[in-house]
Amino acid sequence: MTGGHVMTMYFALTIDFLDCRFHGRRDGGEPEWPPSPLRVFQALVAAAARMNGGALSDGDSAALQWLQAQTAPVIIAPSGLSSVSPYRLSVPNNAMDLPASYWAVGQDPPGDKAPAKQRSMKTVQPTHLLDGSSIHYLWRMHEPVNAEIVGHVKAIAGPAQNINVLGWGIDVVVGNGTILSAEQVEALFGERWLPHAGTGEGGLRVPVRGTLADLQARHAGFLGRLADGSFVPPPPLVVYDKVNYRRDIDPPLREVAAFSLLRTDASGFRPFDTVKWALTVAGMTRHAARRAAQGSGWPEEGINGCILGHGESIGDEKHQPVGSQRLAYLPLPSLEARGDGKAPVVGSVRRVIVTAFDEASGDKINWARRALSGQMLEKEGKAEGDDKEAMALLSLLPGSDKVICAYIRPSSCWATVTPVVLPGYDDPAHYRRRLQIVTNAEEQKRLRDHLHDRIDGLLRKAIRQAYFPEALAKNALIEWRKVGYWRGASLAGRYGVPDHLKRFPRYHVKVRWRDDQQRPVSIGGPVCIGGGRFYGLGLFAPAD
Repeated sequence: MTGGHVMTMYFALTIDFLDCRFHGRRDGGEPEWPPSPLRVFQALVAAAARMNGGALSDGDSAALQWLQAQTAPVIIAPSGLSSVSPYRLSVPNNAMDLPASYWAVGQDPPGDKAPAKQRSMKTVQPTHLLDGSSIHYLWRMHEPVNAEIVGHVKAIAGPAQNINVLGWGIDVVVGNGTILSAEQVEALFGERWLPHAGTGEGGLRVPVRGTLADLQARHAGFLGRLADGSFVPPPPLVVYDKVNYRRDIDPPLREVAAFSLLRTDASGFRPFDTVKWALTVAGMTRHAARRAAQGSGWPEEGINGCILGHGESIGDEKHQPVGSQRLAYLPLPSLEARGDGKAPVVGSVRRVIVTAFDEASGDKINWARRALSGQMLEKEGKAEGDDKEAMALLSLLPGSDKVICAYIRPSSCWATVTPVVLPGYDDPAHYRRRLQIVTNAEEQKRLRDHLHDRIDGLLRKAIRQAYFPEALAKNALIEWRKVGYWRGASLAGRYGVPDHLKRFPRYHVKVRWRDDQQRPVSIGGPVCIGGGRFYGLGLFAPAD
């Protein structure tokens, strides 16, 4: 510590793959990438025990207990690509306990239990490390880093250097453990995999308090499986957690509740013109959500904030922000294949989705699926006191619906179906007015560059406001124009927008997502950015 400043330090456990291939599988037999923290922890335990004659020393045990109690580590790994064509092998199936159970009582195993029969077919689909061989597991060390923690790190460093396999027996590695500063961590090459809140079947296994004891119990059970002359299978490993990991360039996983817009008698689709009616559809869906929330007993504060979005910052006006869990109502124009070559054409709105721009609103989206199906969309009367006109009926759609899939499937190139409303003025310095009177070519170019940079900056700001990672906002390749990129899309200025957004410019936009090395990044939808993103303005579809 110097001058009151505490330096952030990390314990880094590095695994170098000698063959740049990894064969490990997650639950269900799917390829695992990156290798789970639990897999590395198990390798550490095995290496520590091997160095001490088969048992853990007190120092090793204390160090491993400290490590298992830490939060899930950040993982920095090379890009991994699974083999396109898996192949099958006949391999021993690790079932020698079957013939051994007969040998233990002085009998020869029968034909189907003989050692030569203990084989099975195994699918091989290794993950190839594309741009490096080192994987770094980084546990942040709580400041100040005292002598006890340093002792634990030193105790772990020895076994780390004795890890020689990670994954299958053919995945030969070299390990190392050390302490790194934040600056050294920043310089490490590879994709950053970050742990995120929530657990799930698709997550990576991580050690927790009690994992070490469970591993020791399993090992003891394995050693004693034939102790009394009969075969007792060792207990499975059960003390661990599963944590969802996502790269720092991956956007939040956005849940959607999808509905079709039916005629009021449910006899078929009720189409709405995209240019004239999409905004109205969004508004009617929002009011239907408010009615459903009131009927479900939502508190007024929750209705105003989450359902209606009251209090959000709008333009240059200062209000208390609602937060990322505000619901968005996105009318979906159909992308219809027409004409020669069946190129997609923007059609009418026949569906709507309810979503949020973070991943912490899954419970609210699940509520919307239950509560909004069967709700009627009603148009407000022109005069106060007029009866509301029923316009359409919401009917829940599965995620497999073709049009819904067209808006959420992963792609590295997206283009707007409805225009983006910029989150600010694109020409506050009046560059366009000055261009009309400037005759010097160099000055004209300078003004055009300023105007281009201003619009480009606002679009990147819109991407950040929709909770996309900074790496995507910084590296995206962006182009814009007033004319649509899809056949059937109208000029950007013709779409209806809320009154408070009418003063801001609108553009059709195409975005090609890239990482720091300018490699394409495929992301899933929905993608909707800009000042009108809660109403379906700035809605993109994959354009690859």
